[in-house]
Formats: sequence, C-alpha cells, structure tokens
Amino acid sequence: MKKIILAISGVTLLLLALGAWQINRWTDTPHGRLTAPAAVLLKLVDLAADQKTDLDPLATRAARRKSISLVTGSPTPVFKVDDMRIPGPAQPIPVRIYQPTDMPAAKPVIVYFHGGGWVVGDLDSHDNLCRSLAVKTNAIVVAVDYRLAPEHRFPAAVDDAYAAVLWVAANSRILGADPAKMVVAGDSAGGNLAAVVAQLSRDLGGPRLRAQVLLYPAVDLSRLDRQSTTDFASGLFLTRERMRWFIDLYVPDKAARFSPKVSPLLAASYQGVAPAIVVTAKFDPLRDEGEEYADALRNAGVPVHLRRFEGMIHGFMSMDRWFPEAGEATNWVSEQLIDLLK
Repeated sequence: MKKIILAISGVTLLLLALGAWQINRWTDTPHGRLTAPAAVLLKLVDLAADQKTDLDPLATRAARRKSISLVTGSPTPVFKVDDMRIPGPAQPIPVRIYQPTDMPAAKPVIVYFHGGGWVVGDLDSHDNLCRSLAVKTNAIVVAVDYRLAPEHRFPAAVDDAYAAVLWVAANSRILGADPAKMVVAGDSAGGNLAAVVAQLSRDLGGPRLRAQVLLYPAVDLSRLDRQSTTDFASGLFLTRERMRWFIDLYVPDKAARFSPKVSPLLAASYQGVAPAIVVTAKFDPLRDEGEEYADALRNAGVPVHLRRFEGMIHGFMSMDRWFPEAGEATNWVSEQLIDLLK
C-alpha cells in the first residue's frame, strides 16, 4: 500500500510539474510575459471560442451573457441597487443606480458606460465593476444601458450617453449626489463614450465634469494599424478582426469614423475637457491609442493619470475571478479619483 501511495504521489507531482511547465510556456510571448492566469484563460478561450467575425450580434450577446459568471467574482456588497428607466432621445434608457452606503451626505456620482464594442454588453456584464467603483470611491454609480448596434448605429449610443449625463445632473439632488462632483467613466467602447461625452459637455455647455475615467478605451475608430493593434492582432481575447467587426456594425459609414464623436482622439482641441484617469493593458490591441490619447490630453494641459498594467489583456478589470490585478486597478483608479474630487 505504501508503494502505491508513493507511486500515486510521484505521478501527481510529475503531472503538476508538467502543467506548470506548460503554463510557463504559454506565458512567454514575443512581446513579453503574460501572467499565468491570463495565459490559462486565453488558452481556454481559444479552445472554446468561435473566431469568426461574421457572427450574429444576438448570438454574440447570448454567448457573452453566459460567460459573465465564469470571469467575475462574487458581487461586491453595496447598500442599495435600483433599476429604472430615464428619458432618452428616442426611447427610455435603462439605468442601474448603485448607492454605496446609507450615509445621508451628498456623494460624488459616476456615470458609467459599459464596454462591448457598442454591440454587446449590458447592465449585468459590468455589474461587479460598478459595485467595486461605488464602494471604493464612496460614490453613487449610474450605469447606463445605451442602445446597441447594429439595431441602433452611431450616433444612438452617443446620444443616449450624453442624455444620461444631462439627466443625472438635473436629478442629482434626488439621487443624493453632489452635482459639483460628477464623473463619466467607461471601459473599451464605454471608454470611447466617456471620452466623447467629456468633449461634448465642454462643447455644448453641459455639466462641468470633475473627471473622465477611461479604462482601455477605443478612441480612434478610423484606423487599425497602430503597433499594439498589429502586435496583438490575434490570440489575446480582443482581436483586430473582432474590433473591425464591431466598428463596421457601429459606424458603417467610413467617413463618419473621422468625427470626434466617433474618434475623440481626432478632436481639433483637447483643452478644457475634464481631467483624465486612463488605464491600459500591456497585451491589448487598444493600448497604443489609449496612451496616445492620454499624451494628447496632457500636452493640451489637461491633468492626466495614466497607468499601464503589465501582463494584462483587454477587459481584465471585469475579470476579477481570474485576475487580482482587477482589484489592484480599481484601487488605483479609486485613489486617483478620490484625489481629483477633493
């Protein structure tokens, strides 16, 4: 019996060693090292995913909804969560309002736009990220379920996003929010909308925003040839072809992609927009345009806090079940935001 136990233990240790060796191989790329969880997750995605770019948007949305519980951790407790509909330019806009505590004092308010290529994503896909931001910043978070393409192409998402900001500003007292401490935020496509809304608020005399939080944002839809887009074109969750598919559905008019309402990086001026907090990921096709936008804002005199997360992939902040870096990133963003709101 002792020999059998020793043999089983030996085989187990050998398998573990082989597994660790294989994972270590997966982490090594021509452009640096992924974290081990990132490498494993990408391998699982690669084995399970349909890589075609002509998928039906409804099927893509259904697949994303099924995957939420696989990548997000247990919901962060907040004092209160309310779902409601607010007036929109074409139809009521669903929103989800997170109240972090029952303290009566007026709190900052973050208007959050989810990612998903303007085609997928909803209030559930980014629920835990919004909860974490609410708790860590002690701010009310209003998540906006803007209209999606291709049923509603540009400028529907922009119109909904700006309408939501105007509504929050007009109803801040009812929400228990401080109208002098409004923030827009979003990730990926939502980061695009947050950047666009920050410019619109400046240009149209909208609410004075205290900050814009841009998490691995898409800010230039006119081109897909930057170095990071080329280096990380495939095999790293968000692919260049998938990005092309999203853009084609959201803005089929190629000339419109040069509008700053689509590509905020192409704005004539960046002066006067809200201070920015920008997060990028090393292994993200959108990394370079996000960092280029941060540089452009900084050069225009806009205060910018930029941090690149090494070893990470696009969307990592919504994958807190896999990545401890998701918590590290929300901690860092919250620290910068609290400082800007003083």
